Amino acid sequence: MKLDGSCRCGAVRFSLNSPTPVPFMHCYCSICRKSAGGGGFAINLGGDADTLQVLQGKEAVATWRAPMEDQDHPGKTHLGPSHRHFCSRCGTALWAEDPAWPELVHPFASAIDTPLPVPPERVHIMLDFKAPWVTVPTGPGEVHFARYPDYSLEDWHRRHGLLDR
Repeated sequence: MKLDGSCRCGAVRFSLNSPTPVPFMHCYCSICRKSAGGGGFAINLGGDADTLQVLQGKEAVATWRAPMEDQDHPGKTHLGPSHRHFCSRCGTALWAEDPAWPELVHPFASAIDTPLPVPPERVHIMLDFKAPWVTVPTGPGEVHFARYPDYSLEDWHRRHGLLDR
């Protein structure tokens, strides 16, 4: 599925192809929550990195890397590997990428202008890190994980017959 996205102020427009366009996974980690999650979570989609095109506003796209606690040295931090791209003019979170998976790019669903499919279920991840004020939906179609699930975006889409390849 071809996705078109933009920032709030209109300075940045981008497009990419996504074989995994269903916004099913809500991430409650502090990085996603604080950088792109007004509801206490953020939703990342999956995309093919080699199809990402910044159509307008390349000069307005800025990047940051989140500080992470150093597991070998408590109390010390290092920059995490993921590069998070945002509009330097309005702050809209646009997409994230990680050098460990150079073939992938993860646009934030909130920056996508293309109508997205409604997911058959919602997966809530990184619940060990959710803000105390956030109420996570429960019941049929609501799946919960303390950390990461044991499957990928692609695996989930394939399992539900929604993989667009």
